[in-house]
This record gives sequence, structure tokens and C-alpha cells, in this order.
Amino acid sequence: MVVDAEHASVTGGNRPLRSPRPPGPHPTHREVAEVLRARIRSGELRPGQRMPTQARLAAEFGVERGAVRQALRLLQAERLLTNVSKGSPATVAPDPGRLPSGPSAAPLPTTVALAPRIAEAFAVPHVEIDALCLTSISLTLAIGEPLRRIHAGELKPAKVDVRVLLPSRDIDLAFPRRVDQRGEDDPVHRGWLAQRNAQGQVLRHNLLALRATHGIEVGVSFRALPFTPPVKLYLLNGREALFAYYTLTRREEEVGQEQLEMYDAEGTRSMLFAFDREDDRRDATFVEQSGVWFDALWETISSDLLLTT
Repeated sequence: MVVDAEHASVTGGNRPLRSPRPPGPHPTHREVAEVLRARIRSGELRPGQRMPTQARLAAEFGVERGAVRQALRLLQAERLLTNVSKGSPATVAPDPGRLPSGPSAAPLPTTVALAPRIAEAFAVPHVEIDALCLTSISLTLAIGEPLRRIHAGELKPAKVDVRVLLPSRDIDLAFPRRVDQRGEDDPVHRGWLAQRNAQGQVLRHNLLALRATHGIEVGVSFRALPFTPPVKLYLLNGREALFAYYTLTRREEEVGQEQLEMYDAEGTRSMLFAFDREDDRRDATFVEQSGVWFDALWETISSDLLLTT
């Protein structure tokens, strides 16, 4: 599986509770965006507030205005900022990170869309999250923000229930796999299995830790599917469904001492389509039927899953 470099860690670490200080000399536009993103998330920059001018930001970070504009456009794509242009200062979005839904909502990459929706799902007393995916990397990363907010005292759910459907270790995966499918001891399959298990273990550990640290009742369950899911699905509190296709690529990668050609999917970049039960009849039906489909898989053809190699 492809893992973006900025998301490669499986330690469950979260962003700092405080807004990070500006990085060292000549930061990239992504580093500038990271600092500004943290200021927005922490409330240092409030919804509706105008940002400092691009000239002031360029002076603060010691970069050209072009790098500042790139950073601001990146945050605008994440729906954290509005009115980004060469002229007047940008504005913090009224509801930063809110993923719009409904017939006119545009899909967003999983790395942008999932975390704010998961964080909002943790604002209710009983959190219920169901996920069907190839590995749980996106969910594990997205859970980091609500965990940070729980530890900061900003959220306090009474109960959290998470169910995750993942492919079985015993099937021949459609992807990721080597193109020639040669041999039983497939290093591509071993790599996928190790990542599936590691991400699942981190997700379970971080959630179950809430019992001891905050007295929250937590349930985390995994079951194995007898097929490779061509899509990913997240169901949040029975109200929202986030749906994405796994788009396949053919690529080469060095595994061990061997250069392998494989079929793979970049799941963290898959475009998530949002459906909200409260928006209209079409969305309500999609959310309802997605829940029925998930429950049917969970209760019939799935089997016990052990997160071991």
C-alpha cells in the first residue's frame, strides 16, 4: 500500500496542543500551511476573522509572497479559509473544516475530509463509527484530532463504539498485489498485512486507553471480509456516510532486494463523497442503506479477525 510520507507514522501521535512556532529558515509552503492550520484549529485564528496580510505573513515566515499564497490556497482547498486572492487578506472559514454534504457538495480527498467529520462525530454522548476499508490508516489518523480534544478537556463522550471491516489475511487480494502474482510468499501481501495489523492495533490501543484516562466506555471490534473492497465507507453516528472509490494504479517499488511491479490504490487520497441523513430524501436513503449493507456484511459473511501476522 502507498503511504504518504506525512502520514507514515503509526504511533498514534497527535499534533501539538499549542500552535507550533514558525519553522526555521526558508520553510516550504506546506510548513507555513501547517503553522496556520494549527492556529485555526486551536482557535487562535477564529472563524470569520481576517488573516494577516500576505506581506506580513511573508515577513513573519521569511518566505516569498508566492509561498504564502500557495499555503493559503492549500488551506482554502481544505475549507479552512475563504477569499484567498492576491488582493485583500483571506478570511477564516465560518465553520473551518466542515465537510459539506448534499447534492451540490464536491468530494474532497480523504486526508482533508475525514478528520473534521470524525472530530464532529465525537461531540455526541454516544459515538458510533463503522468503517469498511483496505487498511484502517485513514481512520487511525483521523481519530487523532478528537483524541487530542478529549485529552485537552474539549470533548467528553460517555461511550464510543467502533466497528471495522477489513480484508481477511487468507484471501488473494485483488490489490495491492504484484502484477505477475508469482509465488506464495508474496512480499507485497506481507507488507499490506503488516500495515493492516499495525494500524488496527494502534487504533484499538488509542481508543481503549480512553477507559483508563477518562473513564469513557469504549468498544472496538474488527471483522474480516472474504473479498477485497473496491470502495471505502465510513458511517458516523447513523447520520452521515462518507464514501470513496479505491482508484488503482500500476507502479514499481523496491521491496527488499527486488524491484516489483504491482497494482495498488492510494487510499488516503481517495475522494470522499459525503451524504447526510438530514439533507434530503436521497441522502437519507443512501445513509440508511449503507448502514443496512454494513450490518449485513458484519453479521453474515465476515469472520473473526486477529490483528497478528
